[in-house]
Amino acid sequence: MPLPAATMPSTTALSHVGDLFQILRDGLPRTRAELAASTGLARSTVAARIDVLLASGLIATVGDAASSGGRPPSRIAVNPSARIVLAFDIGASHCVVAVTDLASTVIDSSTFDMDIAAGPEVVLDRALTAARSLIAAHPQLSGIELAGIGIGLPGPVEHDSGRPINPPIMPGWDGFDVVDYVQSRFNCPVFVDNDVNIMALGERSTHWPGQDNLLFVKVSTGIGVGIISSGLLQRGAVGAAGDIGHVRVADANDVVCVCGNTGCLEALVGGPAITARLQADGVSAQNVREVVELARARNPKAIAVIRQAGREIGTVLATCVNLLNPSIIVIGGGLALADEHLLAGIREIVYQRSLPLSTANLQIVSSRAMDTAGILGASSLVIGQVMSAEAIESHLLHRTA
Repeated sequence: MPLPAATMPSTTALSHVGDLFQILRDGLPRTRAELAASTGLARSTVAARIDVLLASGLIATVGDAASSGGRPPSRIAVNPSARIVLAFDIGASHCVVAVTDLASTVIDSSTFDMDIAAGPEVVLDRALTAARSLIAAHPQLSGIELAGIGIGLPGPVEHDSGRPINPPIMPGWDGFDVVDYVQSRFNCPVFVDNDVNIMALGERSTHWPGQDNLLFVKVSTGIGVGIISSGLLQRGAVGAAGDIGHVRVADANDVVCVCGNTGCLEALVGGPAITARLQADGVSAQNVREVVELARARNPKAIAVIRQAGREIGTVLATCVNLLNPSIIVIGGGLALADEHLLAGIREIVYQRSLPLSTANLQIVSSRAMDTAGILGASSLVIGQVMSAEAIESHLLHRTA
């Protein structure tokens, strides 16, 4: 919606306003004078840019600073309630839909069972219906601009297009234009990534913001790694980085994987493989959740299988440690809920097979975000894109047109 003529900013005021906004994104309130001092800009320039951001609602005054005499200066900070974000964490058998603010604080969420094999239209329509219901349930959200929608999918995603590419457990999704399909129903930016990348973003942004070199390992139906290096999510050339579930391991030479190859890590210790191994050993378990419950109940066979799965995963992660030198490895996904049993197996092999310098200060820990990592990451994905300096300036120019 264009701004009224009386409030339309000048081109000078809009220049580099996005850069000033980036300084405020850390959430710390600042005065105009503090912003001028930290940027080296003239106070009049800072004041003009702050006025533009205040008019947009993206920032707000949050109280006064101490006064040295006269009227106390106002402190300014990002207004997380200025926009809302929709976050979809779509798994193989369930979906979580959430509405968040610009700080990725969850306002409300909904979880439901579904089968990813039902196809993209069925799954996405149900998620979009759930999203509309969440927004409608909160009258205070009426009229607030939707900043965008972030979607995590359980398969390889071509980063530039957001299309799933040959996803092994997603029949009917190959090449499907998720972005176009969702945008035809919600007129807003849409961003799609694989679920492990999304979870890495969510885990780091909410629990490890000071860690610039982090690996997030999802161990569930499939196995994958989200790679954050030098503070940035590393997707590789087309978005295929981190797919360690299809790294060949010696103990799986003759095991056929869903990808069509033999010997994949996922075929040996992914959720279905672990469940099948226990069933063959006379243990009743139908899925990862039941395997975890058995381990927590101290079933020795379940514990042994999970510990060995950790060792197999640790063999591949040891190579990742030698190659990428992370400061922390976070283990998430359904199998990570099995207390310390999975972690113990992973730690045993990683510390044994990685170079001493690489492991001297390496932490290997369970996910803190757990089942919220996906929606927090999907929200963070949107916020990182639409709140960038370039996006802010483009948005404000559009509002003045």
